[in-house]
Amino acid sequence: MTNTLKRGPGRPRNLGLTSQRCEEILTVATESFASKGFASTDVQEIADRLGIAKGTVYHYFPSKEQLFLAAVDRGMAALSLEINGSIIAGEDPVMQIARAIRAFLKFFDQNPQMIELIVQERAEFRDRKKPTYLEHRERNIRPWHELFRSLSSSGRFREINEDEVTQTISNLLYGSIFTTYFARHGQTFESLASQVLALVFAGIMSDSERPNLHRYLDFEA
Repeated sequence: MTNTLKRGPGRPRNLGLTSQRCEEILTVATESFASKGFASTDVQEIADRLGIAKGTVYHYFPSKEQLFLAAVDRGMAALSLEINGSIIAGEDPVMQIARAIRAFLKFFDQNPQMIELIVQERAEFRDRKKPTYLEHRERNIRPWHELFRSLSSSGRFREINEDEVTQTISNLLYGSIFTTYFARHGQTFESLASQVLALVFAGIMSDSERPNLHRYLDFEA
């Protein structure tokens, strides 16, 4: 007798296909939420664009709220990957910071819909303890704390509180993308990189390191 392995109840037939379907749903949902807003987005329209049943969307994401938050989370995870991917191992740590800041700004040039979702999350889900972008910042901030602490200890940065500095830089970056985006002057976020880097490094570099500031402003990304 031949034993036949049976698929357990509820087990997806193909995990790769399941992941692909989730990505497809989240891609379309991100576009819809960004263009129409959370309240005006109809899950049925998302399903129609994908050529699937509305119930299929709810199979992966049981509510519109969960679908929206998953879209924001996916975007923030992609931002983290973009930043981490910009870092060159073994490179000057100050240059690593410069690359990370430039990668942050470039990400929002390529994914402006995420700005809309970040703003909408704050407006629609004010009862959440922390918005998604803050959750991701806290989840990924420790290596940067260690890097800033090391640069301060070595004398390249002046004596700083690494937690305050990283929060200030993060606030500066998010503030820059929001004001630039909503001003709609046609300026790219990445074009702000040199200005942002000059403000950041001029404030935290030690006197001995500051003459090297120009090295980190207009480098090849």
